[in-house]
Amino acid sequence: MLSDAIDRKAARKGMPKGAADKDAPLAGRVLALVFEKNSTRTRVSFDIAMRQLGGSVLFVEAGSSQLDRGESIADTARVLSRMVDGIMLRTDDHSRIEEMARHSFVPIINGLTKRSHPCQIVADLLTLVEHGKALPGLEIAWFGDGNNVLHSILEAAGLFKFNVRVAVPSGFEPEAEFVEKARAGGSSVIITSDAEAAALGADVLVTDTWISMGQTDAEEKRAAMKSFQVNASLMRKAKPDAVFLHCLPAHVGDEVSEDVFESEQSIVFDEAENRIHAQKSILLWAFGLL
Repeated sequence: MLSDAIDRKAARKGMPKGAADKDAPLAGRVLALVFEKNSTRTRVSFDIAMRQLGGSVLFVEAGSSQLDRGESIADTARVLSRMVDGIMLRTDDHSRIEEMARHSFVPIINGLTKRSHPCQIVADLLTLVEHGKALPGLEIAWFGDGNNVLHSILEAAGLFKFNVRVAVPSGFEPEAEFVEKARAGGSSVIITSDAEAAALGADVLVTDTWISMGQTDAEEKRAAMKSFQVNASLMRKAKPDAVFLHCLPAHVGDEVSEDVFESEQSIVFDEAENRIHAQKSILLWAFGLL
């Protein structure tokens, strides 16, 4: 999947962003983008990805569809899958993805839930490979909340054989299931409350926003996370060629300092752009073309 993304990206050099790839492998196919949560990068990247693959998209917003009036996710899946070739769902409740998959006749893509964010991690790994990082044995350090992005990093760790140091305050640890899955795949996972220890000798430092959409305990959580900010002092603990990742949007001054966010070690905008190229390979895989 990563090699396909790299090859397709290279083949597009100099082409307009809306032009289709020469082979247009998804010509004639339609992807429904179903949003129960707001989005910028997921929405735009899947739209552009389908255009570049020769297909098209339609948007289904919860607030302007029957989902907002109580139509079940099961019935939505059964209707949409008779009309489109694939469905991407972005929602809070992970069980809604699973419910949609049980009732759909077409591929379902997880565009984000509170439990996981797999599409983001494909883009992250693609970005690291592009920046010369060999994934096996890589030391990735995570700082802050043990959230959906971290869960997907841990899922990927066991598959790609990199190691994860998790620096989190007590009470914000990742779910044990994801830690166990990474370790079962042969990856080392260290969970600590010592941010400097996690950063020491790391190849990659990663964080995410401390306060997610709709959270009501913002100030309490911000206070708990304060000592886990990725700043210049923390970056100096890592390897000299270490890089910084963030899935965006960032709250500069909270989870990351401005000097790190704007530094040469920050590759967050390469990471954001690569959402397009990651989505393309995810789509091809979902449609059985990889």
